[in-house]
Amino acid sequence: MRTKKVSSAALADMYLARLKRYDPTLKFVVTLTEERARAQAKEMDREIAAGKYRGPLHGLPWGAKDLLSVKGYPTTWGAGGFEKQAIEEDATVVQRLDAAGAVLVAKLTLGALAMGDEWYGGKTRNPWNPAQGSSGSSAGPASATAAGCVAFSIGSETLGSIASPSTRCGCTGLRPTFGFVPRTGAMALSWSMDKLGPICREVEDCAIVLSAICGPDGKDRTVKDAAFNWNADVDWKKFRVGYLKADFEPQKEQPQHVPAPEPPVATPEEQKKRDEQKKLRELQQQQRVYTRKYNDAALAKLREMGVDLIPVEMPKLPYDAMVAMLSAEAAAAFDELTRSGRDKLLTAQGEGDWPNQFRTARLIPAVEYVQAARARMLAMQALAKAFDNFDVIVAPTNSQQLVVTNLTGHPSVILPNGFRGDDAPRIPPGSGMDEDNIGGPGTPVSLTFLGQLYGEAKLLAFARAYQEATGFQKTHPKAFVAS
Repeated sequence: MRTKKVSSAALADMYLARLKRYDPTLKFVVTLTEERARAQAKEMDREIAAGKYRGPLHGLPWGAKDLLSVKGYPTTWGAGGFEKQAIEEDATVVQRLDAAGAVLVAKLTLGALAMGDEWYGGKTRNPWNPAQGSSGSSAGPASATAAGCVAFSIGSETLGSIASPSTRCGCTGLRPTFGFVPRTGAMALSWSMDKLGPICREVEDCAIVLSAICGPDGKDRTVKDAAFNWNADVDWKKFRVGYLKADFEPQKEQPQHVPAPEPPVATPEEQKKRDEQKKLRELQQQQRVYTRKYNDAALAKLREMGVDLIPVEMPKLPYDAMVAMLSAEAAAAFDELTRSGRDKLLTAQGEGDWPNQFRTARLIPAVEYVQAARARMLAMQALAKAFDNFDVIVAPTNSQQLVVTNLTGHPSVILPNGFRGDDAPRIPPGSGMDEDNIGGPGTPVSLTFLGQLYGEAKLLAFARAYQEATGFQKTHPKAFVAS
């Protein structure tokens, strides 16, 4: 872009064409911001011609998770009943990316009100296996980034919404420290846990985007004026690196409880459901065993790189009980939706879906909420103390750390860590089991690096070194490469 080998207008045309071509398959677009994008791209080209270069994001097309407000376009939150919602102000991260010269080409899907990958227009798909959902709730950002339909995207996480789709779609996702990126103009789910961050193809891309969007805006009072001094050439070999030893080891078999006797006679439908659930449990266990070898290979690679891995444990506290705070805050954020009965417009109405969760959260006693908050503060203090001895901690992505670090606000980088082989557990055709975490042959697995609060510079530098040593980010879904 800087040397005029490509124009912003040409990039915008290319990415818009790819979005239109692949959206019918992957369902990752809520709204194309085509008019806005073409005007921005034209201006970016004028500036380049005049010798003005805003930096590495100048003229690059990107996509926003559709919980970020953009003036002149709907902000649907992926939810039925909100399809025409208009918030006539650009979110802070949108303003900052505009200032950096990035060109917004699309508002991308999220599971309704930031849950899963099912939105009012359907299910967003995984480019590596379009029969499978892309996971969520940053479903569209991860899918579109992996499919090469945006240069990068902005997602959000409260309890896994960057980590899960980044894993499923083979992206590199950064969940920044809570209070590093302003959420002004973003849908609120949990005021004390929501975080905005980039989903990209490489670690250094995440660093470039973070440098453009972090820092106070004077409106989101949770944001701290912390420095982000990105240095890709820092000597990462001097970092103190821990690893969650117990999480990398085979899990011990839990004591088997004697199940309640099943009814002696089952209808064909009941028996089919029992058989499917049994098969699902077996597949999930096979997946855990199968994936372990990728975690083992990661530790071996790090040691080969000269990293001295020091065993560390997460503080032992009742983290699951603390998650009640998220449920209560989400119910408060959507109190009017529940009281008005408009929650019936949401597509998903199952026991674990938002409408029912919002209703049942009203029964959480105030005393329990306060106790959960007190326990959470102890967790924050304990994990911050544990990080006094480490710059980076290596962890399996799908382990308890995901809950712990979302509660404490610590940052994480999720990056591809290989691809399942032909011997991977397969989803039985027509089984309806494509909702689980079994991706099948050829799909990505991931690894997570955790950092100190506001320690993104070191965290990203270390993750970049591992990514360059492995090269998994250079593999792309075959059906969406250069076509």
